[in-house]
Amino acid sequence: METNVVMTLPVLPIKRTVLFPGVMMPLTIGRERSVAAIHAALKTEDKTIIVVAQRHAQTEEPSLTDLYTIGTKAIIKQIGQSSEGAFHVVVQGLHRVVLMKEEQKTPYLQVRARLLEQPSDVTTTEAQALHRAIKELVAELSRLIQAPGIEEVSAFLIDEIDPVTLAYRIAPLVNLTVAEEQRLLESLSAIDLLRSLYAALSKEIQILQLRDKIANDAQRKISKSQREYILREQLKAIQQELGESENEDSDMARLKKQVEEADLPDHVHKEVERELNRLAKIPPSSPDHQVLRTYVEFVLELPWKKASQERLDLSTVRKVLEEDHYGLKEVKDRIVEHLAVLKLSPTAKAPILCLVGPPGVGKTSLGQSIARAMGRAFERFSLGGVHDEAELRGHRRTYVGALPGRIIQAIRRAGVNNPVLMLDEVDKLGRDFRGDPASALLEILDPAQNHTFRDHYLDLPFDLSRVFFITTANTLDTISQPLLDRMEIIHVQGYSEREKLEIAHRYLWPRRLKEAGIEPQQAILPNDVLAVIIARYTREAGVRQLEQMLGRLTRKIALRFAELPEGHERTPVTVDLATLREWLGSERFMPEEARKTLPPGVATGLAWTPTGGDVLYVESTLLPGNHDLTLTGQLGDVMQESARAAHSYLWSHAESMGMDISRFKRNGVHIHVPSGAIPKDGPSAGVTMVTALASAYVGKPVRSDTAMTGEISLSGLVLPVGGIKEKVLAAHRAGLSRIILPKANEKDLMDVPEEVRNALTFILVEQIEEVLCAAFNGASLSSLQEEPGEAVTMSLAG
Repeated sequence: METNVVMTLPVLPIKRTVLFPGVMMPLTIGRERSVAAIHAALKTEDKTIIVVAQRHAQTEEPSLTDLYTIGTKAIIKQIGQSSEGAFHVVVQGLHRVVLMKEEQKTPYLQVRARLLEQPSDVTTTEAQALHRAIKELVAELSRLIQAPGIEEVSAFLIDEIDPVTLAYRIAPLVNLTVAEEQRLLESLSAIDLLRSLYAALSKEIQILQLRDKIANDAQRKISKSQREYILREQLKAIQQELGESENEDSDMARLKKQVEEADLPDHVHKEVERELNRLAKIPPSSPDHQVLRTYVEFVLELPWKKASQERLDLSTVRKVLEEDHYGLKEVKDRIVEHLAVLKLSPTAKAPILCLVGPPGVGKTSLGQSIARAMGRAFERFSLGGVHDEAELRGHRRTYVGALPGRIIQAIRRAGVNNPVLMLDEVDKLGRDFRGDPASALLEILDPAQNHTFRDHYLDLPFDLSRVFFITTANTLDTISQPLLDRMEIIHVQGYSEREKLEIAHRYLWPRRLKEAGIEPQQAILPNDVLAVIIARYTREAGVRQLEQMLGRLTRKIALRFAELPEGHERTPVTVDLATLREWLGSERFMPEEARKTLPPGVATGLAWTPTGGDVLYVESTLLPGNHDLTLTGQLGDVMQESARAAHSYLWSHAESMGMDISRFKRNGVHIHVPSGAIPKDGPSAGVTMVTALASAYVGKPVRSDTAMTGEISLSGLVLPVGGIKEKVLAAHRAGLSRIILPKANEKDLMDVPEEVRNALTFILVEQIEEVLCAAFNGASLSSLQEEPGEAVTMSLAG
């Protein structure tokens, strides 16, 4: 609160601090005007002077406008002069004053000022609450500062009963700016003063707490390092006493000796020497020491110049392939051809083979056989589900936990630079924000680039051109075209039932008996029982399910032997049909004889799947009074287009083929392909759909022993399709005897096993009319046409 007390006093401007009432402050005076103001004040009776802060510390001759408006009237308690001529003054603040008018500039600044009383609202509840809170902060502050004598100062401050006096005494002890201190001095109410001080104290305590936390963390780390160092030194001493120690110098000497003895290329040797020199300068306790040492050891472990002494005796290669695999003649011939090129031209780039086929046909085991035949080391890893490009190229060593890529790791495990390296499931590579592994494979599998393959972790060029790469896939559809261009595609197709019978007798059954600990003469599996397992309990292109079923049989036999009393002789077990059904349960797959008689509107087609071929029935029925073409059974776009093309062809050629065109006008058509839960697509069902529709329109059934496949065109042509071998094997498994194929697919019949070809009759066609003639046992559609008025009915279930 302002009063009418006015005074004229000398002014002492001060820099970088503020004097508060009731506070004593030592000052060093050097400016002439300030010294003159001190001398003038000393001549007065009460030795008082106005001490006020400058707005800007760099102002040397401040005027009234360069000073804050509110200062402190102070009394000079003590004065002295140093040998350098500077005056040392101790002043004590008395009251706050408002600077009103400049009365004199020289030889010192003198102003007229008005007295400001202390804030009087100190008895309010809020002021008392702030007073107590500030005392608590003072106690916390003294605990954090931990300076000599701080506890006495803290006790002195806490004993102060006047909130404003307490605030003025605390303010100089807090690390505040001149503007913040001036704001406290200018506070007109005790509430504002205490609030500002509370905020400043809270901030200071947070800073000190954070400082202590940083210091403690640093101390813990230092303590941990010191503790580890002491323990490490103790461990060395113990090892030396036991004669088991090798100090760091001996480790470095051993690494240098390994580098000297290693047969490294020049550029690699130079890089390793550089890294070794860096390693010698890094303390063993540093994390970088272990990282760098691991890198140097990894480089030394790689087979830069070490290669397998391969053998390319083609007769041995054929013998090994025949021993390990039954059938697959074309696949074996292709492999031998590639090895023949390597034998004639050892410097030729190793081929990249891609074995494509359904699961369980022996793709991985073929790779192992190739390695065994060539006398090379064999390594494999799966690419299925790999999304990160770094898994192939490696991580850069700047990352924590960096590792070499799978390719380089496989080379290290193999121990030679020319192994047979199998990359399984190349068709199941992923792709996301971490990169495209398929693109990384382009360099790895390209003979023109991989002779200088640079792994991100290794960061040195490594020659992969001598590696014999083999990839496997179930389908080519998901493999990018640039990657396909770098690989030699070898299709490993499914096996016929006779081939499965031989494979089971030669490989699967003996292997399962050995795994179960059963002698071959103790378990007998007749051919007729094995044939039932193949036909009724498995339905696959490969032999994986077959091996699982044989494993179940051997476990049942092992259980019977294990339950025998001790010393009881094992009686040989013969698996008959009754025992088979008891151990394996009811038959999983019923033979296709259930469709020996087909109703009108149903035709037998053949389909290709990733697991081999399958028989597909196309069913159709006429819908009187309707005009739509309805398609069901989860048919894809291509298959739906084939159905529309078949319907359009029959309608447009109805008269020329002797069919009643009125039936097309009076009836809609519903085409259904069973197994509706399974998506279906492809053009090869075209001939089956046109045959089923023709059967529905003429009301006569198609031959039930005949299956067909082929694409159709709107002009009546039958076009070639793929997967002929798988489809023919599926028809043979189903017990069908006649197959209608496009004429252009005749060459593909050479891939079908001879015994299957001899058991089937093939009708090769080029026109839809030929398909219909063969499907209806040589009869024309006009001769099959129903009498007018006769209804055509059938069930979608067939």
